[in-house]
Amino acid sequence: MAAILGSIIKRTIDIRGKIPHWKNPYKLQVKQLRKLLTKAQNTAFGQHYKFDRILLEDDIIKAYQKNVKIYDYSSIYKEWWHRSLKGEAYVCWPEQIKYFALSSGTSEASSKYIPVTKDMLKNFKKGSIRQMLAMAHYDLPKEHFQKGFLAIGGSTALDFNGTYYEGDLSGITAANIPTWFQHFYKPGKQISKYKDWDTKLSEIVKAAKDWDIGIIVGVPAWVQILMEKIIEHYKVKTIHDIWPNLRIYVHAGVSIAPYMKSISKLTRFPLIFSDTYLASEGLIAFQERPNVEQGMRMLLDAGLFYEFVPFNESNFDGDGNIRPEAQALCIKEVEEGKEYALLLSSCSGAWRYLIGDVVKFTSLEHSEIVITGRTKHFLSLCGEHLSVENMSKAISFTAEQMGIEINEFAVAGIPHGNLFAHHWYIGSNVKVSADALREKIDEHLKVINDDYRVERSSALKEVIVTVLPDDAFIDFLASKGKLGSAHKFPRVMKGKQLEEWQEFIKKYQA
Repeated sequence: MAAILGSIIKRTIDIRGKIPHWKNPYKLQVKQLRKLLTKAQNTAFGQHYKFDRILLEDDIIKAYQKNVKIYDYSSIYKEWWHRSLKGEAYVCWPEQIKYFALSSGTSEASSKYIPVTKDMLKNFKKGSIRQMLAMAHYDLPKEHFQKGFLAIGGSTALDFNGTYYEGDLSGITAANIPTWFQHFYKPGKQISKYKDWDTKLSEIVKAAKDWDIGIIVGVPAWVQILMEKIIEHYKVKTIHDIWPNLRIYVHAGVSIAPYMKSISKLTRFPLIFSDTYLASEGLIAFQERPNVEQGMRMLLDAGLFYEFVPFNESNFDGDGNIRPEAQALCIKEVEEGKEYALLLSSCSGAWRYLIGDVVKFTSLEHSEIVITGRTKHFLSLCGEHLSVENMSKAISFTAEQMGIEINEFAVAGIPHGNLFAHHWYIGSNVKVSADALREKIDEHLKVINDDYRVERSSALKEVIVTVLPDDAFIDFLASKGKLGSAHKFPRVMKGKQLEEWQEFIKKYQA
């Protein structure tokens, strides 16, 4: 059975690889917006914003932007989604919402409830199949497509309150995978139901020897921990001693750069690292071809319409909140190398919705992007404009130069006298000088970011480094009930989250 399916998949992938892509992203996006507006025109949201009239305009993108305001999670929940949560149908999409994904985003302390419709589930499947077909760009034998596919995700045992199911998006999608794919899917139905991360991890480790895994999917920190547990349990040298056919690691959530060195130490030969932009709001992009920057091709015809807001002071305030008068661009107006905050309109009833991520086009020809940070996860206390991408690069360069591994880190902007300082928290399991780390990180950031270099000689007076064991970051997530699944440690700490982290560290070091 697996051999037959594997041959079919391989043949389909080979054929797919010879079919040229559609070359006009703008026309694809106009078509998507028209489909979304048409389907939702009789919902409460569609009638409020008169979608029927927008559809009559020659330039529906401009008409849509002119008539519909920009939302973030708080505003769209308060005005619209709270009604769907109470079971009301036809609020923002023409159905009663059956699933709500509990967002594991790092910017808010409490969970967000993101609607997931039947149309969105279809588009998740469509995007996932395309991602599999994109393997035509890698020279893999047909036997590879007979191997198991291990996804480290949330529980498929969703909570039902009589009106809707709620849980992690990974649990919702895993509970809805196609029948033909269940043969390949690991950890399987039983283990996938476990809600307790430690129990799930333990069961996966026990079963690992019975699986032949070819692809592994998950957030880097949890995949690394799983590999380490398996290697320790079976007393072997590398993960390939248990899974000799493991070739591809599909990662998401945070930059893989800080983890590549430590994950590579757990393998016998190099893995293919493939990035994915999967959010509770939709499957937005995936890495379609090998490229140095790991640019991900946007899915332009899968139930999502995108707008791009230049990430600058004209459009965002100092706390990363979007201004009501922010100017949004469509895909034909963007430029390579510039940073944009992403707005989504979706077949789950999100409309001009600020997802919170900041992206940069690495190739307009291939519609490829990378995530450079989040609108609220950047540091600009005095104009240094430090993105998560800048921080990750500085950490990677520092770790390489000092011959150490740094997987976890976080940064906070703090007052320093009458001016400012950055406080870095660095995870390392080896003894390392905080002063040496401080010097290297500061040195690299001055090269990476001109604004930072200027501010270091004026208002940004100090850089402070605290070195902690890696477990401190994991234990903090555990204290918040955020182990496993898509949970990840925030790279920038602010407000209440920073206060909780500082309090935790005091007790941890006591």
